[in-house]
Amino acid sequence: MLRSFSLALLVVLAAPLGAQNSMSFFITSAGSGDGAKLGGLAGADAHCKMLADAAGVTGKTWRAYLSAKASGGQPAVNARDRIGNGPWYNAKGVMVAQSVADLHSENNKLGKENSLTEKGMPVNGRGDTPNQHDILTGSLMDGTLSPDTTDTTCGNWTSNGTGAAFVGHHDRQGGGANPTSWNSAHPSRGCSQQNLVGTGGNGYFYCFGL
Repeated sequence: MLRSFSLALLVVLAAPLGAQNSMSFFITSAGSGDGAKLGGLAGADAHCKMLADAAGVTGKTWRAYLSAKASGGQPAVNARDRIGNGPWYNAKGVMVAQSVADLHSENNKLGKENSLTEKGMPVNGRGDTPNQHDILTGSLMDGTLSPDTTDTTCGNWTSNGTGAAFVGHHDRQGGGANPTSWNSAHPSRGCSQQNLVGTGGNGYFYCFGL
């Protein structure tokens, strides 16, 4: 009887830990509140970590899925090169992709059902009020930085005014050049909170744990 009780206790104690350690992908439940002004890549990474820590998921290095242009002596950055090798799991333990190649293929399991916040909650999509399916990435569909000479990263994630950023549709539907793309559906109208909200977003972005 004691052995059975001990085993049962181990199961109870281990279950939350296993679920906790499995999460390595989420959409931020809150943006910066200041449009696409995220404090650059470092600020966005710190935001991912803050949200993950608050959700009780510790011990991982978190990276925002964002590309950035070469600037200040620093080379250009591709979002796909920042996030490790996978596999990645959402807050409910569902594997959304096995590898970088899988993530950027039609085989990934991304979409409204599986692209959850760090709290395990869905994000409003097309048909919801308000629609918040625009997710900041600054990236093309293959996860690389656009060679376009215009601003596609809101000043490398430091602008809340001029410029624009490529966004994806987490629910895989809507308008734009690539409406079903989770990471590169269309450019934003601008970089301010008002403009991001006005076109179906809220300044959210994807976070991946290494």
